[in-house]
Amino acid sequence: MYFPAYRPRRLRQSENFRRLIRENSVSIDDLIYPLFVVPGKGIKKEIPSMPGNFHMSIDILIEEVKKVRDLGIPAIILFGLPEDKNEAASGAYEESGIVQEAVRALKKGVPDILVLTDVCLCEYMSHGHCGIVKDGQVLNDLTLELLAKTALSHVEAGADMVAPSDMMDGRVAVIRSTLDENGYQGTPIMSYAAKYASAFYGPFRDAAESAPQFGDRRSYQMDPPNAMEALRETMLDMEEGADIVMVKPALAYMDIIQLVKSETCYPVAAYNVSGEFSMVKAAAAKGWIDEKKVVMEILTGIKRAGADMILTYHAKDVASWLK
Repeated sequence: MYFPAYRPRRLRQSENFRRLIRENSVSIDDLIYPLFVVPGKGIKKEIPSMPGNFHMSIDILIEEVKKVRDLGIPAIILFGLPEDKNEAASGAYEESGIVQEAVRALKKGVPDILVLTDVCLCEYMSHGHCGIVKDGQVLNDLTLELLAKTALSHVEAGADMVAPSDMMDGRVAVIRSTLDENGYQGTPIMSYAAKYASAFYGPFRDAAESAPQFGDRRSYQMDPPNAMEALRETMLDMEEGADIVMVKPALAYMDIIQLVKSETCYPVAAYNVSGEFSMVKAAAAKGWIDEKKVVMEILTGIKRAGADMILTYHAKDVASWLK
């Protein structure tokens, strides 16, 4: 029987051979861990739809972030739940807001980890939308001022990077201009550049208490069938001053990650979102899958698609496994 001169199995026959030719791998250096902070003290309440994730008060958050730091994870991203919500989203940008207070405490208590902040208004608006609403419409341009105020307040509190997730047109330019005018030219922006109106966000909306009270977010988040639009969105954010661009979600959008990376050569983040996380957890709890193997395979796929960094609720587990 004739065989070709090249036999691919020659380099698969042992783990050491496989290690030598492995093209992609997940590193602790790739991970950003999302965390939820709430007002109060001594609070650590598990989020039912996201096993192992918690609403934490600032004192508990500091201890948690120390553990994250000790695992070698380089960055966290903060989501805040305010005590009160209103249609001005004042909790998003006031000096004593929950995220602002948490950032100040973290930069004092755990200075050697990057603190990123999500910049959006949905957690702070009484109606749950990401911008100012009038006559049932989310008003793009009026929302930009509030987003810029929010980003500036986070950076003034000590945030290392801001991450606008609202999908309003022009928000990166307004935030960049506001930061520069106030002396924060060195603070980078990670934009949620291609954020889809996805069904995978369900558990997060429970966690952030940010489900819209009417309608949905399809008028400002991207339509899942579209790919070229994602590239246009990404290039717009780059032109406006984004330093890192993000694709969200990740698992059903690996083609978008690959497209954005190959066409822009920019640093690309991918958000392995709550629904993706919770599906794995639920199946693992049933004994249907091997959690560790499935998680590592998913994250490796995200890296293979072109992501330079991954926001994932699996980060602590992955860091423990890799160590």
